[in-house]
Amino acid sequence: MSNNVIVYGWKQSIPGRESLSGQHFQEFLQYLQQQKEQGAIESYEPVLLEPHSGDLHGFFLIKGDPSRLASLTGSPDWVQHQVRAMLHMNGMTLMRGVAGPAVMERMGMWMSAIPR
Repeated sequence: MSNNVIVYGWKQSIPGRESLSGQHFQEFLQYLQQQKEQGAIESYEPVLLEPHSGDLHGFFLIKGDPSRLASLTGSPDWVQHQVRAMLHMNGMTLMRGVAGPAVMERMGMWMSAIPR
C-alpha cells in the first residue's frame, strides 16, 4: 500500500445549497470507487469531523501512487468535481502528504535538517 495521500477537504455547505452538497457527496463517492476499481487510487475514506472551531469539517483521505495521484488531480473529471464543489461548498482544500512508514522517513529528514 502506498504512503502517499491526498486530503480533499471542506468547511461547510453554502447556506441554501445543502441538498446539492449531499447529492454531490454521493456522486463523488461513486467517482472515487470507480477510480479505485480502475487502479487509479489504492483506497479512499470519507471523514466527517465533530463540531469544533476550526475551518476543516470533513475530508476525503485518498491513498495512491504519487504519479497516479498527480494524474488524478489533473484529470478533467477531477477538475469538474472541483468546479461543481465550488458552487455549493465553502472552504474547499486540497493537500498532499504522506502516511504510514513514510512519516518516520520524513521526520528523519526534518530532524537531520535542524541546525545543530
